[in-house]
Amino acid sequence: MNHYLTPADYLPHDAPMLLLEEVIDVTDERVRCRVNVSRSGVLAPFLDPQGNLPGWYALELMAQTIGVWSGWHRRQSGRTSIELGMVLGSRELVCAEGSLPHNAVLTVEASLLMQDTRFGSFDCCILIGEACVASGRVNTFQPTSDELTSLFAQGEVA
Repeated sequence: MNHYLTPADYLPHDAPMLLLEEVIDVTDERVRCRVNVSRSGVLAPFLDPQGNLPGWYALELMAQTIGVWSGWHRRQSGRTSIELGMVLGSRELVCAEGSLPHNAVLTVEASLLMQDTRFGSFDCCILIGEACVASGRVNTFQPTSDELTSLFAQGEVA
């Protein structure tokens, strides 16, 4: 039985930008989440006319999976607030077919490569069954409240 909360309980996202449906597993160094590519699921607004998910969504699926890992660990340490994280970039991000196919069940995995208090690097893979169909390294950053305030204030016009 799955003893994890929903992805929404770990992420600062609301529909339609919440792209994950289920948390499968979280450990100290790994996380696995799941989502279905279907017209009746959370990915429906983003599917192409054939019902496929364009490959560029792979990065966001990976980033949200990392966010679940971070949110789960925050809750384990007694902090229930959801904090914003940022993707600094990715390396060697590949979606071999260019899209993720209609009716596929995607398992998104992220494995911690390194972490300090505010930066992290994760090796990520999106699987259909046992086949890795998208992969890459995702680097993340945890801004402070002051940094977020400064970042969002820069766009305001006086």
